[in-house]
Amino acid sequence: MTTLRQFEYLVTVVDTGSFTRAAELLHVTQPALSHQVRALERAVGGTLLERLPRAVRPTPMGRAVLPHARAALADAERLRAAALSAAGLAGGELELATVYSVSLGLLPPVLRAWRAAHPEVRIRLREFAHTEDLRAAMTAGQADVAVGPLPTGWEGPIRELGTEEFVLVLPADEPDGPHGPDGPHGPGRSDAPVPLASLAGRDWVHYAPGNGLADVLDAACAEAGFRPGVAVRTEQTAAAPLLAAAGLGPALVPANIVPPGFDGLVRRPEPPVRRPLVAYTRTRPDTLTTAFVELLARRVRLLPDGPDGADGGSPDGTADGPAGGSAGSADVPTDGFS
Repeated sequence: MTTLRQFEYLVTVVDTGSFTRAAELLHVTQPALSHQVRALERAVGGTLLERLPRAVRPTPMGRAVLPHARAALADAERLRAAALSAAGLAGGELELATVYSVSLGLLPPVLRAWRAAHPEVRIRLREFAHTEDLRAAMTAGQADVAVGPLPTGWEGPIRELGTEEFVLVLPADEPDGPHGPDGPHGPGRSDAPVPLASLAGRDWVHYAPGNGLADVLDAACAEAGFRPGVAVRTEQTAAAPLLAAAGLGPALVPANIVPPGFDGLVRRPEPPVRRPLVAYTRTRPDTLTTAFVELLARRVRLLPDGPDGADGGSPDGTADGPAGGSAGSADVPTDGFS
């Protein structure tokens, strides 16, 4: 029975014209190489190589066999390349699902880094307005990996990414917050947190009911003891800080979606509003998905730079829920991503 290894030995000997040189290239001993060539000759029923004093050349049978040996090796390489492509190491496609706010604030720099490292891998991005829509899409097999808030009761592998922090965006004509030019905590404290309860009488830039951030805002305000009034509702996450800066009312937005050079006022709410973000799959992730999640975990920036942004997460590094409630790492399984 012939083997691909035997074909490789035959081709290498012919191409180098030497058993010694072929053994060096193949990292085998010369006796082992000679043994495999003889085994191939027995399998095909004739001599394939003529050993001359200073060279080796194929016999007529060897010349007849050689093209088929090369073809078999080429087919094997194509098979290997196809397998690597399917595994995502040398091509293929990754189907990624997320929620609107994550695709706006977190994913662009990650996808840029992924594209630079793996330009041959296509990314198909699916975006959803609500965490439950994202979870349902993953359950239905519409994506390979989801990136978003921690899904309730998810039984597949989960990789914790960290804590996303929310900030208040206030109208640009309020110099230091809702309590006048000195801010809510006195002179020199314009960067201090703004108590959410102090905004109870305001009409807010709210989100459309189908947008998951509407739930985040309602939960945060409920914890502060009030129900937010509505100045306007938007389906577009990116529009919320712009509408707030234009004077329509305060908005609560993920800190990472506030664009650089933003001309509105950005303040931390009190109590803090945070939520854990994770990557999750239905089953143990394949090579491509694992590679993407590892890059995501290294490159994701949950908080922006700059004095007006939220420049820190929870002090102990734990992941907090939508209105500051604890959801520490002990509650987040990581099976399959280790």
